[in-house]
Amino acid sequence: MSWEAVIGLEVHVQLATRSKIFSGASTAFGAEPNSQACAVDLGLPGVLPVVNGEAVRMAVKFGLAIGAEIAPFSVFDRKNYFYPDLPKGYQISQFAHPIVGRGELAVAMPDGSEKIVGITRAHLEEDAGKSVHDAYAGMTGIDLNRAGTPLLEVVSEPDIRTPEEAAAYFRQMHTLVRYLGICDGNLAEGSMRCDANVSVRERGAAEFGVRTEIKNINSFRFVERAIAYEIERQIDVLESGGRIVRETRLYDHERDETRSMRTKEESDDYRYFPDPDLLPVHIDQALLEAVREELPELPAARRHRYVETLGLSAYDAGWLTQEPETAAYFEAVVAAGGDAKLSANWVMGELSAALNRDERAITDSPVTPDQLAGLIARLQDDTLSSRTAKTLFEGLWAGEGEVDEIIEARGLKQVSDTGELKAIVERVVADNPGQVEQFRAGKDKVLGFFVGQVMKATQGKANPKQVNELLQEALKP
Repeated sequence: MSWEAVIGLEVHVQLATRSKIFSGASTAFGAEPNSQACAVDLGLPGVLPVVNGEAVRMAVKFGLAIGAEIAPFSVFDRKNYFYPDLPKGYQISQFAHPIVGRGELAVAMPDGSEKIVGITRAHLEEDAGKSVHDAYAGMTGIDLNRAGTPLLEVVSEPDIRTPEEAAAYFRQMHTLVRYLGICDGNLAEGSMRCDANVSVRERGAAEFGVRTEIKNINSFRFVERAIAYEIERQIDVLESGGRIVRETRLYDHERDETRSMRTKEESDDYRYFPDPDLLPVHIDQALLEAVREELPELPAARRHRYVETLGLSAYDAGWLTQEPETAAYFEAVVAAGGDAKLSANWVMGELSAALNRDERAITDSPVTPDQLAGLIARLQDDTLSSRTAKTLFEGLWAGEGEVDEIIEARGLKQVSDTGELKAIVERVVADNPGQVEQFRAGKDKVLGFFVGQVMKATQGKANPKQVNELLQEALKP
């Protein structure tokens, strides 16, 4: 039987405000447990929440970026449930009247194609605290520092069909919120995480199957692996005559499996009702226009510009625009005179490898965009070969000076003197009569041997194009 997966993601984006959504307590990461939870966060008697205007502004910015409807009137609700890290006994969220309505996200796929995923809604809510299970033997600790941290929950349409598409969607969401400056995107610190709703159905069927929800996945790789496992699990259950139970599941990355946590609640179970302590939020046209003016060039628009204006491949454009800092560095190289394609190759190749090796961010690169543009210029004017360009890059990375200084100090200038090269070529050909006969007998690959010998004789400084031309001439019968 042929099966098809139906997947939707709920992405929780921690908004980059300095204070919490309903109190003045700090949102800084890494503080001592319970040192950043004020009376409002603890839900003490007599306190009143006040909405953080910057969180509202960030939600509006996100909505405009995905072309969504921005509700002129939205309401905060109480979502009632008991859990030890929820001191009020309810979470302030939005239910019937979210701030952001329907929109869509253009997702860059690894093969260079683009998939449009619908966004159902995005609503503001407060985070709960954190249960710590490994700090005390036989006991659970409660850290309420996260309680009240502003979240934007983005709910997708069930438009995703494969684990690879789900991971690409999560990554694209990560890229977008960082471009917008509304989230730092630090997955390790919990700044973004997602829940995956997964079901399977017979291919071609109109009805969706019963779905399960995998909670709190916080890496691109784990999103893909968790969903892949859950799809296979559901298919196995159905093909063995069983049925899927609507439930919440947890992904165990060490065992690479999902496990049942509890049966899935319905919205009625939470007894939503408007929070009587908070007024409705009104968004006027003036605010919409002010926020629209702040929007940067968005990832999808930048990808298309790189392809259409700079002539890059869809893959290169997708890679370069994934992180806003990488795109900014690349554009600075091009602005300094670097050829777009060569600039892309060097940023994606040598620079990326060096950054990964030394565990450095691109904003902390020892090689500046101007220096990389200078290196590329010396490649284009034949001062450098591809081999000596890499040697120059190593010198720039080590801080040995500027481009021309290192070329001079290390003697990297490419040998392009025709007379000098011709003499070396003739000597190499004369010294290797056996290989000459092989080449003339039709073994074209032997040419590589001669190129290598010339490069060895010139310490890698010979102009490869000239070497090939001179060799072809010298090796004629």
